[in-house]
Amino acid sequence: MMAHPASNRCVNMPNQSAFSRGGRALRRLLVGLALTLAVNAPAVAWNDFGHMVVASIAYNELKKTPTVRAKVETLLKLNPAYSSWVSGVAAADRGEVAFLMASRWPDAIKRDSHYVNDGKDNGETPVEPIASRNIGYKDTARHKYWHYKDIGFSTDGTAVEPPKVPNIATTIKRFTATLASQKASQGLKSYDLVWLIHLVGDAHQPLHATSRFTADKPHGDIGGNTISLCAAPCKDELHAFWDGALGRSESLSEAREAALALPPAGGSADVLLVDTWLDESLLEAKSHAYVAPIGADGSGPFILTDDYRTTAEEVAKKRIALAGARLAALIRDALK
Repeated sequence: MMAHPASNRCVNMPNQSAFSRGGRALRRLLVGLALTLAVNAPAVAWNDFGHMVVASIAYNELKKTPTVRAKVETLLKLNPAYSSWVSGVAAADRGEVAFLMASRWPDAIKRDSHYVNDGKDNGETPVEPIASRNIGYKDTARHKYWHYKDIGFSTDGTAVEPPKVPNIATTIKRFTATLASQKASQGLKSYDLVWLIHLVGDAHQPLHATSRFTADKPHGDIGGNTISLCAAPCKDELHAFWDGALGRSESLSEAREAALALPPAGGSADVLLVDTWLDESLLEAKSHAYVAPIGADGSGPFILTDDYRTTAEEVAKKRIALAGARLAALIRDALK
């Protein structure tokens, strides 16, 4: 991938030092179960809010299996940001706060100067052996390509390119196996768990599973990152719109409330095959993201209608509910 708007995949996050500063804010803002964190920078993919809602749904499910939840909370304590996550938080609430904050960590490292863009094209194109390694928290690579799989489709007969490897599918499979391993270290399991909390959410965002290839975009639009939208002013793009389709709050308490308000995920919540999740996301993208008023080709800018926005919010609710239920099931199965 070239260094253009594609770099907006999951990058507009506060850096790790910002989380440390947020720890001081938490001392002022977190009282008992008031789980609110103020962060200055906007977030993307899903944005912070979407990821925290996924995590909140999963955490509520994990409460039903206290032994598994205890294992999860022990592993999260090994993350280097843990102390800032729970600074000022009542002891009884630290497990939940850490779980929700962990959902944001793989995005946060993209603004942390301790981490670097590995690979080519501003870190979007994987290069081995770094791309597929799994070495835990000593790894300072940002691994941007772990967040998505660009499954190509075309509306005008343009040839599609195969997805790059590794990607979100290969990474979720590898990290799930590590989490279930009897031989992996606790530190490695912690690293993989934090990534999984985030990536299961990403796999359910429709534009993390596709790239549309057209005559004017022969190398794909990279999950809608090169399709511009016109609001006021014309500065948004399709991928970021879908990242925030459920909302853009930075409040943990609002994320918890949103999680409780979502309808149940339904019968397909027990489907734990990441390839199926991505096929679902691709179908949602083709059925709901790449439809009018988004043009059949071209980069826009396009003006979204109220109907389009309403549909996007409903799709986001469904996908986030599924992601939360499936994340809990994946963790329970791996740590049972």
